[in-house]
Amino acid sequence: MTAIKTPTSQLHSSLTQRQISMMGLGGAIGAGLFVGSGQAISIAGPAVLISYLIAGAVIIVIMAMLAEMVAAHPSSGAFSTFAHRAMGRSAGSTLGWLYWIQLVVVIAAEATGAAAITATWLPAVPQWAWVLGFVVILTAGNLLGVRNYGRFEYWFAVIKVAAILAFLVFGVLVLTRVIPTDASVGFGNLSAHGGFAPGGMPGIAAALLIVIFSFGGTEVVSIAAAESSDPAGNIKRTVKSVMLRILFFYLGSILIIVALLPWNDPAIADGPFAAALGVMNVPGVGLLMNAVVVVALLSAMNANIYGASRMLYSVGQRKLAPRAVTHVTGKGVPSKAVLSSVTFSFLAVGLNWIWPETVMPVLLNVVGSTIIIIWAFIAVTQLILRRRADRNGEKLPLRLWGFPALSIATLVVLAVIAVIAMTDPAARTQLLLTGGLTAAIWLVSKLVLREQSDELVSNES
Repeated sequence: MTAIKTPTSQLHSSLTQRQISMMGLGGAIGAGLFVGSGQAISIAGPAVLISYLIAGAVIIVIMAMLAEMVAAHPSSGAFSTFAHRAMGRSAGSTLGWLYWIQLVVVIAAEATGAAAITATWLPAVPQWAWVLGFVVILTAGNLLGVRNYGRFEYWFAVIKVAAILAFLVFGVLVLTRVIPTDASVGFGNLSAHGGFAPGGMPGIAAALLIVIFSFGGTEVVSIAAAESSDPAGNIKRTVKSVMLRILFFYLGSILIIVALLPWNDPAIADGPFAAALGVMNVPGVGLLMNAVVVVALLSAMNANIYGASRMLYSVGQRKLAPRAVTHVTGKGVPSKAVLSSVTFSFLAVGLNWIWPETVMPVLLNVVGSTIIIIWAFIAVTQLILRRRADRNGEKLPLRLWGFPALSIATLVVLAVIAVIAMTDPAARTQLLLTGGLTAAIWLVSKLVLREQSDELVSNES
């Protein structure tokens, strides 16, 4: 395939390595950990730790693959641009639009979720007003420039990381009896109540389906690196430092939860961190955890507005979307791409008012398994581009270790996860709907895209 070029980007290189690192941490520490982990624990018991280890290993390899490709060819389109290089326009278009649609739906869901909590604090303010306020404020933050976005996300991430660290410290103090408690706590809970793996391998596998989605969001680092002064260096340092910290935060938090409480305690499914903090006798635990969850949702929403707008901008740069979305302001912001990415959030306010119980669950089902497809695309793309680089004698700034065995093993693990998903009715529905959406985007791309030479700027950002 011919080398691809696109117009030189007008985006600004304003993000710092520190901001990108915190974005990586913050992107993975979201509602999936604070809320979703409770469901995983209730399915697998203490053996959910194995599920987190497997999912953590997969995302570390996926991020290493992205780092290799970003270091060689930084791009605001990241994995969509790389798929374009590896497999052609239709693949790049499909992955770009699939990722954008996923984020557009998730942005609306996160605004709705945060509003549902804050509306209970001030009942006089209706939920729709909270949604509107969150969307307006975070959209404005993104429109003011990437530096402001970076600052927003940095402090969001600092709050979440501080909350996790405080939880880990208090948990260790309770487990070591420095802080006394009336509850029966300790590592004996790991083997009691049916043993370490009460659900056996099926329970571990079922929990893996939930856990795998908790790590979604870290991909934004590969997009953000293109708007830093040293993309290759920043992505390399971020992947090495951030991914191990994420794994530590996840495994450490879950270990403390299952040590403080019996895994089958109903309170864990409702809110694992709140339940654990209740054992620690932390005052105001309900309000505290709700505040942390709101911050987590708003942080993810902020990152997703950024990621969606940059992906749409990149797709437009490659003539896979209307050229209007490539308009960049004097502050280096693709303003029309930002506004296009939040339009559905305003529409969602009305939809939730008309069909509050059905709209968002249906939409989330459609994009629920997107992360598996995106990660599979990334693995296949890296295999193709790495082989091509080696064949052409290209010197890569960063190289994935254990190639190609590790890349192939990652694809096998993702395939096994997909097979497991097909055995669960809810997960099967998600996977089939997402697969259908992907096929529809690919078909439209094939039919609509005009034949033209694949030219893409190597320094697109």
